[in-house]
Amino acid sequence: GMIVANGKVCHLFYTGKDGKANFKNFELKVDVMTKANSNGGIYFHTEYQEKSWPNKGFEVQVNNTHRDVKKTGGLYNVQDNLEKVAEDDKWFTEHIVVQGNHVTVFVDGKKVSDWTQPEGWAGPKGNPGRMLSSGTFAFQAHDPGSTIYYKNVRVKALK
Repeated sequence: GMIVANGKVCHLFYTGKDGKANFKNFELKVDVMTKANSNGGIYFHTEYQEKSWPNKGFEVQVNNTHRDVKKTGGLYNVQDNLEKVAEDDKWFTEHIVVQGNHVTVFVDGKKVSDWTQPEGWAGPKGNPGRMLSSGTFAFQAHDPGSTIYYKNVRVKALK
């Protein structure tokens, strides 16, 4: 009843029934549990690629105690969260809302990130594909030492 992300760097992409999943404005809720010292992420506005980190889209961080200082609920390399907002070995809900050029991320109902893409945004240094556009979702397996559980995935398209 859950997706277990553990192993070498890889991403599980949602393709939809027709293989053409494409979301622009949406709400996504995912129940997540991390094991100690684990790192992962939830990508949105991304697209399938065979290897490595997705070049397109944003990553909402999943990391409570991993050595990376960027913690759960931040928009990775865009608006990072440096404070621990969830516990390992306990289920928490990441709720991502994208509407137009605005992204809000909540963890268990608490707002962690609130970011508006500036006019003329070219993406952060090293991640030029981090642009609000449209695309699908992906769950990240970050490394063999990390284990992240994802379940109860709910998405609602917004106008």
